[in-house]
Parts: sequence; structure tokens; C-alpha cells
Amino acid sequence: MRVLFLSDNFPPETNAPAIRTFQHARVWVEQGHDVTVVTGAPNFPRGRLHEGYRNVPYAVEEISGVRVVRVWTYVAANKGKFRRSLDFLSFMLSAIPAGLIQRRPDVVVGTAPRLFTVLGAWVVGVLRRVPCVFELRDLWPESITAVGATRDGTMIRVLSGLAAFLYRHVDHIVSVTKSFVSILVERGIPCEKISVVRNGVDLDEFAPDSRNDSLRAELGVGPDEMLVTYVGTVGMAHALAHVLDAAELDPAGVRFLIVGEGAEKAALEEEASRRGLRNVMFMGSQPRERVPSILSASDAVLVHLRDDPLFGSVIPSKIFEAMALARPIILGVRGESAEIVERTESGITVEPEAPRELTGAIERLRDDPELRRRLGDNGRRAAENEFCRRSSALRMLDVLLEVSRDS
Repeated sequence: MRVLFLSDNFPPETNAPAIRTFQHARVWVEQGHDVTVVTGAPNFPRGRLHEGYRNVPYAVEEISGVRVVRVWTYVAANKGKFRRSLDFLSFMLSAIPAGLIQRRPDVVVGTAPRLFTVLGAWVVGVLRRVPCVFELRDLWPESITAVGATRDGTMIRVLSGLAAFLYRHVDHIVSVTKSFVSILVERGIPCEKISVVRNGVDLDEFAPDSRNDSLRAELGVGPDEMLVTYVGTVGMAHALAHVLDAAELDPAGVRFLIVGEGAEKAALEEEASRRGLRNVMFMGSQPRERVPSILSASDAVLVHLRDDPLFGSVIPSKIFEAMALARPIILGVRGESAEIVERTESGITVEPEAPRELTGAIERLRDDPELRRRLGDNGRRAAENEFCRRSSALRMLDVLLEVSRDS
């Protein structure tokens, strides 16, 4: 089978869509399939090209057997509505002709959170007369209204209409959560048109290891201090200002590390400095291969989102990385994510945007090393049994094969 995949992000970028797309595509190639990914020159999240890349109209490379076609985009940092919108729109306009000149695929896939990417995939599918699959990572337009990215009523109506059009007209939808399925069915999308393929983790890349004390020493974290780490996008959806509130409560012997870039990072650094929070450290975006060692230096991994009903239906992929590394999770997210963490007994759940409750969970873990060990071991077991990335890739491959056969 030949798969044509449109994705705004791809390695060496390290955000969740890039990693999921690459790890799935790599497995599909290992299974004997031909995979081409159309993407842009890597620049996320700072809007700066990665070393060795140019923003040119068309370039081809190969990564782990995956054919990667890079097209020109309007490069913009991951902040600001207008320039980011130009970025998304320019990728679609470049990706459509690039997709049309590839060998005729058996199926074309577009991955959201970028609706324009999926629209581009649908156009390619229609013109090449092949089925189109919508990989649904975020609900639209709820994903932008929930974080306050826009209050423009006209734009929201346009995006809502576009999302509804794509939900109806693509041949199949692959959702990363079960919660999305019930929401789509309520909107009139047939249940049989939707499959669920949750995120997962590469168990070899994120393997349990002893605590990384050398990195702790570099950070100035003492051997008896509790290090709580957040790794990921530092954006509007994550409400990390409440982590500063928890730090300001000054739990004894606790340090906080926030790793990543995003629209809110500069404001958070400035606010932490203004408050004199010496127990909060920041680290910029790191290469993917360094993330396991950073998390291995930590005593607990924090996953947090804004207190909005939408986020009860999402599952941040970073919980699976913490599980695989046998690190206990402190989860400030409601809904399906909380159900997973509670069912697997891999962490402690707290209300989102609740600094005192967050501090209480941290102090509980600080005072009970055996609890930390037990939650971590449970997480690793769950990762092996339920959330292996390779298994997820094979499940999605089965969906694509079925869709291509039925076309």
C-alpha cells in the first residue's frame, strides 16, 4: 500500500504530531508499505529553521525509510493569530500541488490540529480519486476557543463550518481519544466512520533508568530535593501560571522545572522573576533524544491543562512518556486522561488550575518514596500493556488498509 501523509510538523521537530506521524510511518515502512510525508521545513515552535534546512519550494529527503517531501511555508513562531494563520494556509497551498505530483497513493491522510492540512489532504484525495482519512487530534473550533486564541465570531463560524464539512466528507476519521467519538456521533457522524487509535510511546526510547543525578547537579537540585518537571509546549492551553502559584506556596524541598517553548514562556519567566520564585527553573526546547534523560532526572512529571470542558476529552501524549520511564504523574487534567491515570494507578490526579491541591499532591509524593516507586512501576506496566507506540501504529495501519480496500 502507498500512503500519502500531510502533516505540518515532522522530525527534527519534536512536538506530538511530528513524533506520532514519524513513529507510525516508520512502522508502516517496516511492514513493507510505501510512505510519503508532505511537510514543511522544520521551524516549530520558535519560527526559526533548524540547522541544515532551507525554506524552499520543494525538497526531498529520506528518514528511516520514510520519503519526506518538504514544501515552502510562511514561517512563523507559535504565537500570534495572523502570522500563524498565514503559516497554516501557506502549508496547505504548497502541500496540495506537492501531493498531486507524487505517485498515486492508495490512501491520503491529513492530521489535525491544523484544519487546513486536512482540507489539503481532502483536496488531494478528491483530485487523485483516492480515499482521505482525517486524523483527529483536536476538536474544531473548540480547540481554539477553549484557549482564547480568538473571539472573532466570523472566524469561529468559518472554522466550525470547515470542520463540519471535513467530518462529513472525508472517508474515515481516526480519533486519538474515545471522548471525541461520542461528540462526533452527537453531531451526526456515523459511528462506523470513526476509529480510535490512541497515542503511545516508544518503549525503547523511553526506558526506565536510574535517576539522572548529573543533570540534577547541573541544575543545582540537591539529592534530597523533590524535582517536579513539565516538558512540552508552554502555551495558552497549559495554564502554567498556576504552577507558579503552587511554587509560591513554597513547599519545602521542592523544585519546579519547566522545559519547552511556546506563546506563554516569556511571560511566565518574567512573572517568576517578578515574584522572586527561586524554586522555579526554565529550560528551552530540547532535542527529542534528550527528553528521556531530563524526565529521568525528575521525581515526578507534571501534566496540566486549562480548566475547560474541552480538555476533558483530550489525552496529552506526555503521560505515556512518564509511564514508560516509570515516573509518577501529577495530572491536572479532567476526563479521559484522569480515567487512564487513576485506572492504571500511575499517578495522582488533581483539579486543573488548583495550586493548593497541586502542592498537596507534590508534598504527598515528596514524603512517600515508596508511593513514588509504586506509581512509577504501575505506569511502566501500563505502557507495555496498553500504550506501546508500535501497537498503535499497527492498529492505524489496519484502518488504512481497510479504508483503501473499501474505496
